[in-house]
Amino acid sequence: MRAGLILSEAFTGLRRNASMVISVVLVTFVSLTFVGAAMLMQMQIGTMRDYWADRAQVAVFMCSAFSQEPTCTDGVATQEQLDQVQATLDSAALSPLIRDVRFETRDEAYQNVIDLLGEDYGSVITPDQLNETYWINLVDQQQSDVIIEAFTGMQGVEEVQDQLQYLEPLFSALTVATYIAVGIAALMLIAAVLLIATTIRLSAYARRREIGIMRLVGASNRFIQTPFILEGVFAALIGSLLASGAVVAGVYFGVDGYLRQRVEFVTTWVGIPQAWLVIPVLIGIGVLLAALSAGFAIRRWLRT
Repeated sequence: MRAGLILSEAFTGLRRNASMVISVVLVTFVSLTFVGAAMLMQMQIGTMRDYWADRAQVAVFMCSAFSQEPTCTDGVATQEQLDQVQATLDSAALSPLIRDVRFETRDEAYQNVIDLLGEDYGSVITPDQLNETYWINLVDQQQSDVIIEAFTGMQGVEEVQDQLQYLEPLFSALTVATYIAVGIAALMLIAAVLLIATTIRLSAYARRREIGIMRLVGASNRFIQTPFILEGVFAALIGSLLASGAVVAGVYFGVDGYLRQRVEFVTTWVGIPQAWLVIPVLIGIGVLLAALSAGFAIRRWLRT
């Protein structure tokens, strides 16, 4: 009976302030959608980084006949210089860091270029223009600086490249986008909190005579406050559920239905399982902020 009365009061308040409740729902929906998008973007960055860190290689390009670097003054890398690079890779200092090494000849590099660009480039590119290359997979890609330092400046080595460094601008851009989404979400959440507090105050003012009667008959402050807190929680819960639906729909239609087929160089995308992990967080944030905001607002109003 007591619980039924509290719920009845809460739903009565929601009906009386329908326009404000709709505003709370919409603001909560938008803000938590941004929160969910930011969380999924961070998951995507982590997934991509782990995937490419495991596959990115360090390339040691040996001098070719067309190299202009100071370490290539003698022209094409000699067999002695190739042996020196291999010996350095096999040394006690570097071998524990290396998972495997593949040596690519000029002919193999030429064939790879033809396979990638087509036979039409066969008359434009010759094997002599390409580098012999050591492709190195590391146990820990974060230690690529050790390999780069070991071979930079070595005679016969034109250049040392870490493939992962070319992906850092992409990761940085995604991180910036995440920060922007978090910033917008934070502003919208502040607006939602203030709107919930205002809604509760208006609802309490509209029912001031009922509150006065409840005080006269000895109702506790908790009994009086609970319906108002539930009003904010119910409104925020609806917004949270809408935001959860938007996140799932965004992953299903935007990621699975569009990006997976059109952005081929990214092979690991967040999916529905990750979206389901985000949903409890969104609902928790919405309900918690609404309960705190509504509780604070009604306690202040009752003290006045």
